[in-house]
Amino acid sequence: MSDVKKIATRESYGNALAELGKEHEDVVVLDADLAAATKTGVFKKAFPERHIDCGIAESNMMGVAAGIATTGKVPFASSFAMFAAGRAFEQVRNSIGYPHLNVKIGATHAGISVGEDGATHQCNEDIALMRTIPGMVVINPSDDVEAKAAVKAAYEHEGPVYLRFGRLAVPVINDNGDYKFELGKAITLREGTDVTIIASGLPVSESLAAAEMLAAEGISAAVINMHTIKPLDEEAVIRAAEKTGKIVTVEEHSVIGGLGSAVCDVVAQKAPAKVLKIGVNDVFGESGPAVQLIKKYGLDSESICEKVKEFMK
Repeated sequence: MSDVKKIATRESYGNALAELGKEHEDVVVLDADLAAATKTGVFKKAFPERHIDCGIAESNMMGVAAGIATTGKVPFASSFAMFAAGRAFEQVRNSIGYPHLNVKIGATHAGISVGEDGATHQCNEDIALMRTIPGMVVINPSDDVEAKAAVKAAYEHEGPVYLRFGRLAVPVINDNGDYKFELGKAITLREGTDVTIIASGLPVSESLAAAEMLAAEGISAAVINMHTIKPLDEEAVIRAAEKTGKIVTVEEHSVIGGLGSAVCDVVAQKAPAKVLKIGVNDVFGESGPAVQLIKKYGLDSESICEKVKEFMK
């Protein structure tokens, strides 16, 4: 996929905020001294009067965002996933989730692809944390086109939304002209009859490449992009279970509490099928080049292909 255009979804987030700011004067962006990294600096340059740097005080930033939301404005509170979901969990739960305020959380630098920043910054638990908050929508876009559409959808949704973005540039797999984003509606990227791969975020493009490799070996793999993890598209999971009987989930997140767990909940209750969860296997990450880490932790296309082949046996 080296010839495919690649863009980091954190870049998409910054650009989408700037566009949103042009269309809606009620958009306010907050950051915790990381505007250059989270790319909210793009919004700050265009609308300095609507950008608030809260300093290295993420928990306080969530409280500020909650207060702003009560005035009728739509705040986007931004930081690294480790800080937005981890450090500030109590404030997100009690100040945003409990009163069901219209706050959007833009969490960048999620997953092991943060790379050289190491285990302390590679948040592989954020989806699990955010899924447990009642009423919280959780979105993990796969590319530039989807990330921009997700930001717009988050603005239009009334209530708290957690948006997950990455540091590493990923292939643009969606057609900007034809793409349509709907909260809670998965997208089938490839049809298949033997096994269904359900992925979100960075692994979506890797799963598509893996499906092509599997096809070369006579295995027909469907690929579903589950960009919204909460609310999950249960109908898509049920159809996959009924059609192929085998599901493989792929996520740049712990296999505990994330996409795989959400899919297994549906399968166990409504459509029994065999499920293989591919993700970070209950371990911390480590410092290193992002691409090498993705391969080491089994989230590259070749590793996904091999794991699916073994699962099919």
